[in-house]
Amino acid sequence: MTSDSADAFAEAVLAVVADIPEGCALSYGQVASIIGSKSARGVGRVMAHYGHSVPWWRVVRSGGFPPLGHEERALEHYEAEGTPVVRMSGGRYRLGREALLH
Repeated sequence: MTSDSADAFAEAVLAVVADIPEGCALSYGQVASIIGSKSARGVGRVMAHYGHSVPWWRVVRSGGFPPLGHEERALEHYEAEGTPVVRMSGGRYRLGREALLH
């Protein structure tokens, strides 16, 4: 991937994430699909480097699980936005199906 295409990919990812409504989420794979890519990992790399500029907590792992290492901070955002959360054993949680956009 050239620098120009990498920049275009990153800009496309960030634009999609910026448009996710409050209380909703997309998976890394869904974001990739929206921009015509199959690279969920590429979306993850973009989010790791540039995600601070967009509502990063609205991009989740498959199954509705929050970004690894950011679960507590993400939960604060979900609660503030009224995002449906399903509590699981061991203090874990995932987003409710109604929060996941299709």
